[in-house]
Amino acid sequence: MRFEVRLTADAVHDLEEIDDWISANDSLASAVHVAANIEAAIETLKRFPERGRHPAELLALGIRDYRETFFKPYRIIYYVDGRRVYVVLIADGRRDLQALLTRRLL
Repeated sequence: MRFEVRLTADAVHDLEEIDDWISANDSLASAVHVAANIEAAIETLKRFPERGRHPAELLALGIRDYRETFFKPYRIIYYVDGRRVYVVLIADGRRDLQALLTRRLL
């Protein structure tokens, strides 16, 4: 049973920002590598979206609607609605995720 995976406009923007930053501060090859691995992690959600854990920052607020998967250090936050998976945030896990999640999701 496969799920449809969609990226929100914010998640697409996150991915573009990650790619731009790595390209400018490391190399194009590194940016391609990271983007491909993030996309591969997102692709796994088509088959197993419920396997992701609930983000600790949201659990602390009693919110269990979202899950996450990783391509470390990047965190991919999403929710499942029926047969669709919506990726809402892609961020470096070393950032202040509490503030970012609060601003983006609440």
